[in-house]
Amino acid sequence: MRRERYASRRGILKLGAVLAGLGLLPAACTGAGAPPWRGVNLIATPDAPLGSPACERSLRHLRGLGGNAVSLIPFLWQSAPADPKIVLGDAVSLDQLRAGIRQARGLGLKVLLKPHVWVPQTWAGAIEFSDAADQAEWLRRYRALLLDLAGLAQEEGADALALGTELRGVSGDPAWAGIIADVRGRFRGTLTYVAHWDGELDRLPFRTLLDIPSISLYPPLGDDDAGMAGRIDTLAANLARQGPLWIGELGLRSAVGGQAKPWESPEERDAHPDVDLQARVLDHWLTALDRHGLRDVLLWRWFSDPDAGGPQDTDFTLQGKPAEAVMKRHFGR
Repeated sequence: MRRERYASRRGILKLGAVLAGLGLLPAACTGAGAPPWRGVNLIATPDAPLGSPACERSLRHLRGLGGNAVSLIPFLWQSAPADPKIVLGDAVSLDQLRAGIRQARGLGLKVLLKPHVWVPQTWAGAIEFSDAADQAEWLRRYRALLLDLAGLAQEEGADALALGTELRGVSGDPAWAGIIADVRGRFRGTLTYVAHWDGELDRLPFRTLLDIPSISLYPPLGDDDAGMAGRIDTLAANLARQGPLWIGELGLRSAVGGQAKPWESPEERDAHPDVDLQARVLDHWLTALDRHGLRDVLLWRWFSDPDAGGPQDTDFTLQGKPAEAVMKRHFGR
């Protein structure tokens, strides 16, 4: 499989009337009175594996910006959207995940273990089966992988575990209730699920079985800055009316036009760098989310390589860009 360093937000999504509201319903809040999750989705790179001195430097820098949490991402892999033979990818091993959890906790950071499914040339939301037997096989295999991750998370003291990320083509299967019961037998921390922003969470049959729901937040924001702050505030207000939730992912490329399709990757569109646009949009989002009481936010994304990013980078990476100052202003409060 391709190394996750080059993984991206894929697919042309059905936009519908997303800006009018995302259709989330209330779920039980966890950790009342605890500091909110303010951090990033950490991506391990081959030259700075989890647990390495280089990764520690990267995490210390994050902490210096006010971050108190990381999402560590094991990548699962399947060859095509309808291939039921899902396996653990080779980007991050279980031993590396173990080292990463220990390292992050040793630095005082909260840890969410958040599996993603990597499907070449597309994204996890495209996973769908026309054959019921294939879907059942996929769920059996996914359950086994998830239980391994749950056991590791419990052994190493991870604070939270995501059942999945943007699996909208299979998240309606009734088998998830049994999977969740089995996971709770292995992991006693907070359970969440990161739903796609098109309203997937509203369709989840297991929504009430979560400790807290999460969402990946990449709605389109228009072609320019005109009215952007107001549109973002409306989105945040709509989310807040639906009850407590975590923002499991929030970001956009530091590239010209990145606000129009925030999920879009460099592989999908070439563009000149625009680090100031990325900073402005994140500032609008964090201001609006905080105003409406949604303070648990994990930004997308941060590399284990402390030298990643920089002013000419056009990916989602926040490092070495004005977005760092935005993080510090909001997270350091």
